[in-house]
Amino acid sequence: MRVSGTTFVAVVSSFPRQNARTQRFTLGAPRNFAITSDGSSVLFLRSAGPEDPVNLLWKLDLETSQERLVADPRLLGADGIEQLPEAERARRERLRESAGGITSYSVNADGSLVAFSLAGELMLCDTSAGTVSVVDGSTGAFDPRISPDGASVAFVLGQNLHVAPADGSGAGRQLLMGDKSTVSWGSAEFVAAEEMRRTRGYWWSPDGTKLAVTRVDVADVAKWHISAPNNPAVEPRSIRYPAAGTANAHVELHIVELDGGTTTEVCWEKDTFPYLVDVMWDDNAPLALVVQSRDQRSMCVLEAADETGDTDVVVELSDPEWVEIVPGSPRRWRNGWLTIEENGSTRALLYDGEPISGADQWVRSLISADESSVVFTASTDPTVVDVYRYTDTGLEALSNKSGVANAIADSTVTIIEQGGMDRATAVTVSRPGQFETIKSFAAEPPFRPNVAFHETGPLRCHTAVIFPSGEDNQPLPILLDPYGGPHAQRVMKARNAYLASQWIADQGFCVVIADGPGTPGRGAGWERSIRGDLAEPVLQAQVDALADVAKIYPGRVDPNRVGIRGWSFGGYLAALAVMRRPDLFHAAVAGAPVTDWKLYDTHYTERYLGHPETEPGNYDQTSLLKNAKDLRRPLMLIHGLADDNVVAAHTLQLSSALLSAGRPHEVLPLSDTTHMTPQEEIAENLLLLQVDFFLRHLNET
Repeated sequence: MRVSGTTFVAVVSSFPRQNARTQRFTLGAPRNFAITSDGSSVLFLRSAGPEDPVNLLWKLDLETSQERLVADPRLLGADGIEQLPEAERARRERLRESAGGITSYSVNADGSLVAFSLAGELMLCDTSAGTVSVVDGSTGAFDPRISPDGASVAFVLGQNLHVAPADGSGAGRQLLMGDKSTVSWGSAEFVAAEEMRRTRGYWWSPDGTKLAVTRVDVADVAKWHISAPNNPAVEPRSIRYPAAGTANAHVELHIVELDGGTTTEVCWEKDTFPYLVDVMWDDNAPLALVVQSRDQRSMCVLEAADETGDTDVVVELSDPEWVEIVPGSPRRWRNGWLTIEENGSTRALLYDGEPISGADQWVRSLISADESSVVFTASTDPTVVDVYRYTDTGLEALSNKSGVANAIADSTVTIIEQGGMDRATAVTVSRPGQFETIKSFAAEPPFRPNVAFHETGPLRCHTAVIFPSGEDNQPLPILLDPYGGPHAQRVMKARNAYLASQWIADQGFCVVIADGPGTPGRGAGWERSIRGDLAEPVLQAQVDALADVAKIYPGRVDPNRVGIRGWSFGGYLAALAVMRRPDLFHAAVAGAPVTDWKLYDTHYTERYLGHPETEPGNYDQTSLLKNAKDLRRPLMLIHGLADDNVVAAHTLQLSSALLSAGRPHEVLPLSDTTHMTPQEEIAENLLLLQVDFFLRHLNET
């Protein structure tokens, strides 16, 4: 059923509501896997059904091939959604976690004990008996982690780190205390969690007697305020936001004795390497930390002495543009180090500087490494991701080279999540002589996407084209639906990635998705080609895709009726397109767009545009504010007023500039909404509103 005119509220397709209620068909799918040390069991999270947002804890016994429910938040008197401490809400926002219940957990080596935070309380679960106890005095706890010896569980409460007996025999005790209001112990600062993939702030020693703990001081970080205009009685919420060119949090790492709380600071050149990227404390090895320079062109692995905190450099990485932080690396292996680095025309997995991945592989992540093998993900085709195992005898593909795969692995058990264009993601567990499939309760979409893949423009950008499911004899308006920027791909061979685009196409559009320069998956400087300019290269890729689609499908598309929509970087790109190329783009919807890069965070922005004091021209040429006077086409701006990532000031400042220039536009403010849009009604109606907007304006073109 199509949405027409302004009657979108009355004419409601079932898909937008189903898409929202199933959280894009992810609810009920297994996730967050953990393998016990003996390889006999796998723990995981999964909600009870396709519209159930509350995650439960399950255990798969590989000896019997039986799944068993271990912990149900509802039976514990909580759903984990409403009564969350602010720190846990922030953690979930950084992880884009929209589900509830148990969303993360820590498990001891044999899988007999699990710790998790539920509704702001620390809970310990005996997985054999299925019993759950609450740690006294833990209200407000988050990020619990059981020690390697299984004797203790640490957790963060407020600004401080606490430790409790893992057998539930006593209350937690405060291990560290901030010496001023701007100091916290054991938590990741904003840019670490948002941009570096480091969401934790403490690490156990292998013997469970010590912890390496971050001390974060945000005194020098600018204080911003997130208000709730829809409720003037609510006091604005203060956040510390390190905008490009401004001060970051000051981060230290301390080694803390569990018995007495004695601390030893780990020493390194923090002025040269202010970013703490990762920490590793492996068996029979020194504490290691990964640090990065502010300009991100240098990264080092340091090993620290427990007794003194002194460090030695063991690995040095450098790049004339930036050193990419790649999941899972660097990592110790055998007597050396595994790294993932730019290597000629691709990105390679290196062992002590020598490639062990294939010459045609673009390596995406390092999954695991034991004495005999290394498991990693890589692409030879940017639209496909596979899991590979390297041994001394060569490379072995563990997935089927037809879709998108990821893995969890140890020396005996491998868990592979894999989907494709003809199927939803399935999870398989294998160990020698055994192969199991973990059941999914996720909903089956009501249709299959009708996607054709192309390479467009002189750069051969990977592009997906989606037509309506039924026949349409009239030339269709074109709707570009990109993300288009660093760190994210839209054009992947994964069916569910195209469901919303297919539904939009079924309303009477040809939907086009193009991955231009800066997106992952390709070598030969593809990502680095946007260094210094986040505007023109990415916009030109969309222009080229549009031109080629018109040539490939003559008579089926109408290049005189073109819209573009996007969220976050995609929102920036949508607004950029309609302002800079009104000759080609006739209407745009920009959701949560960055409009002035000086308002975005240090780590992301300075990686691509440099420091605004030394490279101010990069910021001037990529700002949307200077293009406000050029708007000639319909533009809808959408922004969550509670967004603490791309703050609402981006949209409000652009709207003000447009108003000053006398340029009409639409603004849709979303009350109580962050950078995500998890609320069911909002997620549903955003799709309906956007389709209505494009039908109105493209039919008038």
